[in-house]
Amino acid sequence: MDIFYIITNRLKDTDYSITNEIRDYIMSCGKKCFVSEKDGEGHIIPGTVPEEAECGLVLGGDGTLIRAVRDLRERNLPLLGINLGTLGYLADVELKDYREAVDRLVSGTPDIEERMMLEGSFRNSRKDIAMNDIVLAREGKVRIVSFNIYVNGTLLNTYHADGVILSTPTGSTGYNLSAGGPVVEPTAELIVITPICSHALNTSSVVLSADDVIEVEICEGRYGRQEQVSLCFDGAEQTTLVTGERVCIRKAGQTARLIKLSRESFLKTMRKKMKGN
Repeated sequence: MDIFYIITNRLKDTDYSITNEIRDYIMSCGKKCFVSEKDGEGHIIPGTVPEEAECGLVLGGDGTLIRAVRDLRERNLPLLGINLGTLGYLADVELKDYREAVDRLVSGTPDIEERMMLEGSFRNSRKDIAMNDIVLAREGKVRIVSFNIYVNGTLLNTYHADGVILSTPTGSTGYNLSAGGPVVEPTAELIVITPICSHALNTSSVVLSADDVIEVEICEGRYGRQEQVSLCFDGAEQTTLVTGERVCIRKAGQTARLIKLSRESFLKTMRKKMKGN
């Protein structure tokens, strides 16, 4: 690779000293390097990504990498995470190893993992994508909400819960895991449905095919009360839905492309990074 693009979490590298160090090292290898331009909310400014960029180096944690995937969805650049955070589960490289990582990128073609993403559509024409998960959760007072879950047009179940998580395999180690859902090998293609604090004794997660189309409907509350639910994509974009509204969720047409330099297995990485968490 000859042309690099660095995406930096400004909260973790406030003075860009780490960014500049990595950029200078790439240039010392005789390669070109650009640094992302961001708006006041930390998003990459549309139209500022160089057309010639061949890969992105994401400096931050898992959240920074997920945001970069979302911001660059139209370009679909392969991305390498360099961990400046704590857990850094998605980041393939620790900061201390960045020189070795750059050397490997400039000297050869790395392996690229294709990670499945989800697309959610609602209110006819509105759509968004998620690398980790799409979450519907109650708003306002602390009380359960009822959700009808349809799979390919057939009612699967009605959950009485604080919310529902629809997770990709990549996102299975996130909110899904915290809510008691299963851990899934990240390159698999399937969809996990996990209720949040379900008001039942035997409510487990459901694992579905990536080809299934799922609809989640917000049900009417007790005494005909209208419920309000937060619809959230990757913990970022948020919309309020009300009783009777639905979100339709399916496998997205695009994938997240992650550069893999580490030879460690998924299970070994999970055991190492999840220890004590």
